[in-house]
Amino acid sequence: MSESFQFQLKKTDGGARLGEVSMPRGTIRTPAFMPVGTVGTVKAMYLDQVRETGADIILGNTYHLMLRPTAERVARLGGLHQLIRWPHPILTDSGGFQVMSLSGLRKLDEQGVTFKSHVDGSLHHMSPERSIEIQGLLGSDIQMQLDECVALPATPKEIERAMEMSLRWAERCKVAFGNQPGKAMFGIVQGGDVPELRVRSAQALSGMDLKGYAIGGLAVGEPQEVMLRMLEITLPELPTEKPRYLMGVGTPDDILKSVALGIDMFDCVMPTRSGRHGLAFTRRGKVNIRNARHAEDMRPLDEQSSCPASRDYSRAYLHHLVRANEALGGMLLSWHNLAYYQELMKGIRQAIAEGRFADFMAETMENWARGDLEPV
Repeated sequence: MSESFQFQLKKTDGGARLGEVSMPRGTIRTPAFMPVGTVGTVKAMYLDQVRETGADIILGNTYHLMLRPTAERVARLGGLHQLIRWPHPILTDSGGFQVMSLSGLRKLDEQGVTFKSHVDGSLHHMSPERSIEIQGLLGSDIQMQLDECVALPATPKEIERAMEMSLRWAERCKVAFGNQPGKAMFGIVQGGDVPELRVRSAQALSGMDLKGYAIGGLAVGEPQEVMLRMLEITLPELPTEKPRYLMGVGTPDDILKSVALGIDMFDCVMPTRSGRHGLAFTRRGKVNIRNARHAEDMRPLDEQSSCPASRDYSRAYLHHLVRANEALGGMLLSWHNLAYYQELMKGIRQAIAEGRFADFMAETMENWARGDLEPV
């Protein structure tokens, strides 16, 4: 652990990077996957279990937590770490994406965004300064700038307007964040699917000398090839000595291909959301446990896994639980999926350390393509 926020790039293998973020509450091994704890809970999981899967850091959501239980209440209760019993690092997003996607009524201008709560219809205003204030009240270790995330497709003019606004908001967030020893504020590269706007955004943010940089606006429904192309264009413009975070991404395939281009950090609701709907990610690809072929299959999802949910429960039982709408089905599959994601990240880190990432990537994708019909 470190008393300050530090990123150490330990090794590269092609574009893939092995590193370590050190901060007072712990060390984050990168490439890292951050489970999403939107409202202070990783859905259907105990946080002790989340930690046991190998997670070094989780993500909390500013928009949801400011509405309930409110940031002020969390602060009075000792901060988010104490409230949820997670003493390790927490990253909070700025709330910008949720404001754009969830609030029915919103008005956006230079000062920030006024929006209607999806919970009770109450009106709220979030400025860049207020976003940082909320994240400070929550006590998060890594805080994100407020940005405007434009859903694709959009016109280049609209994407440019939002990107320029996000840059101005980044400057204001940097001032509001100030100097907080042991903590960090990350900027967010925007620019949609317009290459020159991505480059301009990345260059301007790099000039602000922030502790880390995120790539935003790419988990909004665009094809994977568009996302990867934008990463290829953007990443060379960012400082190599700072961590790079791809927001809201994604599938195991997205993660593997993005690591190859130089991404260090990921978050996504996919492992838990998919688990609650009966979909498992495994070393042999995706498994829809609802399918009738699992009804009498006594094999586990993965007998080689260290996770009890993956190793000790039969597909037949998981199939029964999911089809019967029992909560335990979603709990076990969420546990399995998070464990698989962390096992994938561990394998990625080890492969980079040993200089064989390309081979690891090819083998992993080959195993996914082979499928799970036969015993592993």
